[in-house]
Amino acid sequence: MMASPMSRCRSALFLPASNARAIVKARGLPCDAVVLDLEDSVAPEAKAAARDAARAALHDGGFGPRLLVVRINAVDGEWAEDDLAALATAPPDAVLLPKVDGVATLRMARERLGPNGPAVWAMIETARGIMALPEIASAAAELRLGALVAGTNDLALDLRCRPGPDRAPLLPALAQIVAAARAGRMLALDGVLNVFDDPDRLAAECRQGADWGFDGKSLIHPAQIDAANAAFGPTEAEVGRARAIVAAFASPGTEGRGAIRLNGEMVERLHLMEAERVLALVE
Repeated sequence: MMASPMSRCRSALFLPASNARAIVKARGLPCDAVVLDLEDSVAPEAKAAARDAARAALHDGGFGPRLLVVRINAVDGEWAEDDLAALATAPPDAVLLPKVDGVATLRMARERLGPNGPAVWAMIETARGIMALPEIASAAAELRLGALVAGTNDLALDLRCRPGPDRAPLLPALAQIVAAARAGRMLALDGVLNVFDDPDRLAAECRQGADWGFDGKSLIHPAQIDAANAAFGPTEAEVGRARAIVAAFASPGTEGRGAIRLNGEMVERLHLMEAERVLALVE
């Protein structure tokens, strides 16, 4: 399955592929995507075992409608070749590539996974990755790139910036990630919040990500799922407006019209397209 702008991915929970108990628990959590991690959360001596555990989880299934994604190790490192070979024969919904700096990384992964293999997702977490976003967006369809994921921790380190709770120094880069995702018809996922015992800060950061256009958020703890689902899902008011727009354009006399009046404002076909997207996510 290749994620598309019509996919719902409000919450993407990362967990170590080596943690069997976490994988079992994830099958019943209300997140929209489960990301089995082979990279940062797995010690070097446990890489092979984690890869085997991820393959076993893919074989066993039971994740229901959740997108099942595996984050591999860095493509230029010693474990990536084995990761890609394993996932080409036991495909998840998507393979998440860390530290994508350009199209060459994506093209190499696509070749290893095969043209009919799983979709790829790209983590944008370096300055070079930000600078390469236009070419990445242009190649998205060719390479079956389904999502851009902001790696805010590594990105802050690479940019040498000091983001506080408002993440102001990162916002220009985050806006570029969203713009590239929209240009390439991909999902855009906001970065993680390492603090998981501050619900007010989590709620504020989720709202900020949604306001800036992200489809959802990367998470590191199950306690963060509800806040992400609430912030990135359509509000009751948005759903009501979407239904009103669809109904108005379906009423007699609106055939072929590019704009109509609705509740004192002009509504165009582009608003109809967005309304249909909102209702598709709800359904």
